[in-house]
Amino acid sequence: MIAIIDYGVGNLLSVAKALEHIGSQAIVTSRKEDIQSADGVIVPGVGAFGDAMLSLRQRELLDPVITHAQSGKPLLGICLGMQLLFSESEEHGIHAGLDLIPGRVVRMQGTYKIPQVGWNQLQMERPHPVVEQVGEGEFAYFVHSYYAVPKDSSVIIATTDYHQAVPAIVAKDNVIGMQFHPEKSAATGLKLLTNFATWVRTGGGSSC
Repeated sequence: MIAIIDYGVGNLLSVAKALEHIGSQAIVTSRKEDIQSADGVIVPGVGAFGDAMLSLRQRELLDPVITHAQSGKPLLGICLGMQLLFSESEEHGIHAGLDLIPGRVVRMQGTYKIPQVGWNQLQMERPHPVVEQVGEGEFAYFVHSYYAVPKDSSVIIATTDYHQAVPAIVAKDNVIGMQFHPEKSAATGLKLLTNFATWVRTGGGSSC
């Protein structure tokens, strides 16, 4: 069972529908008990970093999420959910994150269009079970103004080129993040979610 965390911020129904489409059993929940018993957890998200962390804290979901990650079971952060995996963000001030992947989230800077909205190609940096059968240059759907800067670049699984190399998929042991929306990324997104669901069934962990 995969628990999709409902903390008042996120594309909950579209993520749930995508998992249903690939035949994966999932529930949308804000119950600590469901998170504790889940084989895998998804932290979705749209909106502001600080508000999302506040909502997780107010709903007493921070400890269950961190405990799940520390247990070695797979955890996936999507879009804002990926950014929450990092140590801190500079969005509207400095806000502490879940600190599951060392690094910080910073705002895009330049004369180009911000936010990045639309389809962009994935460039694979290293193998991982979640990107199996996902080819070089496949497209994913992005909507974001901030991006992650990991302390250790070896956690970067894939990047996308948006006037700079932007981390698109990151992974540290059993924790993985996708800056784009796999649930809105057509066949490529479904392959990634299928791989994550398979990874959950096989126990996850640092098998790359």
